[in-house]
This record gives sequence, structure tokens and C-alpha cells, in this order.
Amino acid sequence: MQPIVYGIPNCDTIKKTLEWFRKQAIEVSFHNYKKEGITKTLLSEWIKQVGWEVLLNKKGTTWKQLSPEEQAAATDAEAVVALLAAHTSMIKRPVITFDGQVFAVGFNEPALLDLAGKCK
Repeated sequence: MQPIVYGIPNCDTIKKTLEWFRKQAIEVSFHNYKKEGITKTLLSEWIKQVGWEVLLNKKGTTWKQLSPEEQAAATDAEAVVALLAAHTSMIKRPVITFDGQVFAVGFNEPALLDLAGKCK
């Protein structure tokens, strides 16, 4: 079993995360949202584990380009799942999973070090 890093390849945080794993000599799978998409089922599972507030990136341009009505509708897990499925760029990056569990959302070195201990 190896960690899965979810994101988009041109994201600087994804590049930093993949480089961190490379330096630790830990093989990971990379899931590119833009090419492979993401299921509502998986988004729902992540939200159960970490909360929709953690997954929804409100700092990016995609969020800022939404209408005020669309932004205001993001008030619960169901609405956010639909929003993230339609706009994968609004999923905070990276999401890192191992054995079905979310280990980190965003670059979080303490969580990555914990995960590295499980991978070696």
C-alpha cells in the first residue's frame, strides 16, 4: 500500500509534496483531478473524515469567480460535494490518503512525517 496524492500537476504545493516524498524515498500514486476526475462518493468520504470546511479552498480564483449566490450556497456537506465535483480546482491541495484515510489536506509536514513512518 502506498500513499495517494490528489491534486493537479501544475500546483506548486503538489510539486513540493511530491518532491518531499521523493526525498524520503517513498513511492506515491498521483491522482490528477483534471484528467481522472473525482467522484462524489470519494468527496463525501473525505468530508466525513476532515469536514467540508477543510476541503473547500476559498482562497483560489475559482472560488472568487463564483457568483455571491453560489458562494452563499456552500453551507453544508451535500452542497459542497456538488460544488467540488463540478469545480475540482476548489479542492484544497493536496489531499493525501493512505489505506483509505485522509492523512493531510494541504502541505503538512508533521502529518507527512507520521505517514512516512507507516510507509517504511
